[in-house]
Amino acid sequence: MRSSNPVFSRRGFSRGEGYAGFGGQPQTQGSPGTGGNPYAGTNPYAGGNAYDTAYQAPPSAPAQTGRMTMDDVVMRTAMTLGTVVLGALVAWFALPVSEKSYGLGIGAMLVALVLGLIQSFKREASPALILGYAVFEGVFLGVWSKIFNFMWPGIPLQAVLGTMAVFVGMLVAYRTRLIRVTARYTRIGMAIAIGFVILTFVNVIAAMIGGGDGLGLRSGALGVVVGIIGVALGAFFLSLDFKQIEDGIQYGAPRKESWLAAFGLTLSLVWIYLEMLRLISILRGDD
Repeated sequence: MRSSNPVFSRRGFSRGEGYAGFGGQPQTQGSPGTGGNPYAGTNPYAGGNAYDTAYQAPPSAPAQTGRMTMDDVVMRTAMTLGTVVLGALVAWFALPVSEKSYGLGIGAMLVALVLGLIQSFKREASPALILGYAVFEGVFLGVWSKIFNFMWPGIPLQAVLGTMAVFVGMLVAYRTRLIRVTARYTRIGMAIAIGFVILTFVNVIAAMIGGGDGLGLRSGALGVVVGIIGVALGAFFLSLDFKQIEDGIQYGAPRKESWLAAFGLTLSLVWIYLEMLRLISILRGDD
């Protein structure tokens, strides 16, 4: 099964059976055949990964340089998220709440979508595309957040705090192994995510045709349930991102892949923030 996050559905980041490998052996020492990784024995990509021939050193060779590290991921993620925040702040302070600003925000969202799709289908990470996506996504979020703030004062801050809480909670749960990214976990989560996306798309089409809230998925008690599911799916995507970053570092992904890790985390966090905005708006009185 391939990743729901397009940046991880490329070579080296495939989520087949819930795991990903970047070489025949991880970079840490361990018992033969597993390299100290409890997942290596069940990893269908270990030893058959696109990075095997290009990056894997012989057992007796010294460790190669240019491999992805946690510092690389943290730095690239900070740059990408920082660009999103900067774009959002510029839009927030420079654009008034108006139909023109709304149209500009939608346009920025579409540009961000195109840049994200282009990056997703590229074989290598492009920092220019990723940062370009971050700029336009930030502008969209700034416009969208200001509109929500106009209707429900203070809601963007609440959504940011909620997003941070979900991120920290999932990170702690993943690091303490309260959540384990297994094949079954991935299959069930992906099935729910696909159904959620299809239902959301149908709701948008119904709203465009019939007006109003479409199928009523974003208002009332049903809207709260859908919002909670949306946030939970964002948390699910984060857990998959954490797993791929962990495996990427352990199995020796090239350093440039840290840009894809940053891109994937940004996509997941943006998803959670938007779902938080919608959920909190309903709880505060959407009707």
